[in-house]
Amino acid sequence: MTQTILVVDDEANLREMIRVYLEQEGYRVLEASQGQEALHIARHEKPDLIILDLMMPVMGGYDFMRAYSKEADTPVILLTAKIEDQDKIIGLELGGDDYITKPFNVRELLARARAVLRRAHRATAETDTLRVRVADIMLDRSAVVVEIAGKAIDLTKSEFELLAVLMASPGQVFSRLDLLDRVSGETYEGYERTIDVHIRNLRAKIEPDTRHPRYIETVYGMGYRFAKQKSKSQEAPGD
Repeated sequence: MTQTILVVDDEANLREMIRVYLEQEGYRVLEASQGQEALHIARHEKPDLIILDLMMPVMGGYDFMRAYSKEADTPVILLTAKIEDQDKIIGLELGGDDYITKPFNVRELLARARAVLRRAHRATAETDTLRVRVADIMLDRSAVVVEIAGKAIDLTKSEFELLAVLMASPGQVFSRLDLLDRVSGETYEGYERTIDVHIRNLRAKIEPDTRHPRYIETVYGMGYRFAKQKSKSQEAPGD
C-alpha cells in the first residue's frame, strides 16, 4: 500500500524538490504552504507522515502541531532554520519525532522519513501485550500507557519508545547511537544528540528530581541505562 507524506513549507521550490525525491521513492506526496492549509489537507487525507516547516506565515509549525496533535497521532519530521536547542526542544515536546536543520541533504531527509515510517509501522503492528513493571513505573506496550504509582504520564512517541527500550533491560547501558537505532530504525552519526533532548524531556516527566535521576542514569562516556530496582516484574494484562 502506497504511503502518503504531507510536505508543509512556504518555500515552493523546496516543496517541489522534496516532492520529486519522495515520489521517486514511491510515496504519494501532498503539499501545503502554511499550517491552516495543512490542517485541511491532513484532516481529509490522513497522511502517514508529515514533513513540517516551523516558520511559516498564517499558521506556523508549532501552532499546527498544537492543533493537529489533538486529532491524530501522525509522525512528524520538523524542518527548521533555527539552531537553538530550545526551538528543537519545543518541537519535540509538541510531538515531533525528528528534526532536520536547513539547509539539508534531501537524501538524508529521505532516510529519516523511511526510518520514522518504519517505526510507526512497527508500533501499529505490535502484537505484544506484555506490560512491564520496574519499581513503581508501569509501561503497557499495547495501550501505549505509562503510569508512575498509578498516575498516568503523558509521553511523546519517541519518549515512550526510549522508555520501553530502557525498561526492558534495567542495568544495560545503551549508547546514543544504540538508542537512536532502536527508536528511529537507523543511526545518524552527528545527530545522536537528539537522544539527549528526548532523555532530558523524559526525565522532566518521570523523575522526582532531575538533578539526581532515580530511573534513567547517565553513564558518562557511554550512554544511558535504566537503574536496576529492587522490585521488577513482567506480566500480561489482567494478571
